[in-house]
Amino acid sequence: MSSPARTLFGTDGIRGRAGVYPLVPETVVRLGQAAADAFLSRNTVSGDWPTVVIGKDTRQSGDMLESAIAAGLNSRGIDVRLAGVVPTPAVALLTRETGARFGIVISASHNPFQDNGIKFFGPDGYKLSDELELEIEQRLLDENLTPPETPSAIGRCSKLERAAEDYIAFVRESVGNDSDLLSGMKIALDNSNGSSYQTSEAILHSLGAEVVSFHDRPSGININEDCGCTHADIIEALVKETGAHVGVSHDGDADRVLLADETGSALDGDEMMALAAIDMIEKGTLRDNTLVATVMSNAGLDEAVKKSGGKVVRTGVGDRYVIKEMRKHGYNLGGEQSGHFIFHDHITTGDGIISAVQLLRIIREKNQPLSELRKVMSKFPQAQRNIRVAKKLPVDEIAGAADIVKETESELGDEGRVMLRYSGTEPLLRVLIEGRDKDYINAKADELARAITEAIGE
Repeated sequence: MSSPARTLFGTDGIRGRAGVYPLVPETVVRLGQAAADAFLSRNTVSGDWPTVVIGKDTRQSGDMLESAIAAGLNSRGIDVRLAGVVPTPAVALLTRETGARFGIVISASHNPFQDNGIKFFGPDGYKLSDELELEIEQRLLDENLTPPETPSAIGRCSKLERAAEDYIAFVRESVGNDSDLLSGMKIALDNSNGSSYQTSEAILHSLGAEVVSFHDRPSGININEDCGCTHADIIEALVKETGAHVGVSHDGDADRVLLADETGSALDGDEMMALAAIDMIEKGTLRDNTLVATVMSNAGLDEAVKKSGGKVVRTGVGDRYVIKEMRKHGYNLGGEQSGHFIFHDHITTGDGIISAVQLLRIIREKNQPLSELRKVMSKFPQAQRNIRVAKKLPVDEIAGAADIVKETESELGDEGRVMLRYSGTEPLLRVLIEGRDKDYINAKADELARAITEAIGE
């Protein structure tokens, strides 16, 4: 029997429009209480005062949500340590390093500033299981959510001193703290006006790089606005403008990264994973010679890794499922086409700047331009479409779409695939068709998008 579905938690926490349910103060206070109850009920340790670390990105709604969830936690006797504006992976690190009961990130990642979100890390620095998220959600939605009969002391809030500085030091140590590692390398950096604006430039500078930094003046409303790793054309243009050896671009909470080579051509996540995996295979450091990727990754990734003596294991979409597979089998490299990479020897979650530094290290060690190194992988053509939908019907019930999928799969055979999946954070149905014939797959993607739009489009 399958577990009940989560309705508020998506693939990466709770996300939506700030100021609209569920991201309204009264509900977020209850979320803090529900999370506290769930975690404290599972912890049998006595005698230590429970703490929680909270970090956020630069959105103007972050203060409101931070205050609300902190109030809910305080009401359950939990002290809150405020890390301020730091990348999402910094919260994972600080939660583990400070001995906190759990960590909270207030961010909507690559979404526009009007949106926000809340996601959790456990005391070990990993994202929560589906089961624990479901328990928190059920507690939140329980009308009888009330304080315990014997209330604990009221918690307080305090600033977590040196949060950003401690994270910077940690990332430096991930490459041996070599202050000359990137000496002579010029890097164009797009901070997306997000949470990396205080950390990534400092890290790259400390490793010897010349950094030309852009989109590093957040206003609260300019996060991800015509910048960041979902706008590949921006970092491509910045590399050309500055004559940089490489471009590095983050999303709003800096758990993702996009690189552009010295010609101003962006790599996608599969190319970056291929580069890292093959380097680790050559060095004998890729555990079981296995890379973990999602079902969205290009078949060319499997081809490249297999050619080098490795294999690719695939999971469902979401870095939480990638890391779950990695932990289950002890693998140490995984990621998503979207730019989430988990270098598990160093960090417990996707980390944009650790990933960038590891890839920049490969460029330096091989002493070749990125435009040459990226040739380790040849991509199969892919056609992707994102269709806004008014409702999320099971895909096999969408009028007209199922027949097109069946026909396309039959035509592609073993040299392609068709995927339809709903976004966990937006009202989108994502279509992906992969095959050798670019014109064919694009025509079929357009045909499928039309059928979906007519049936359930907004």
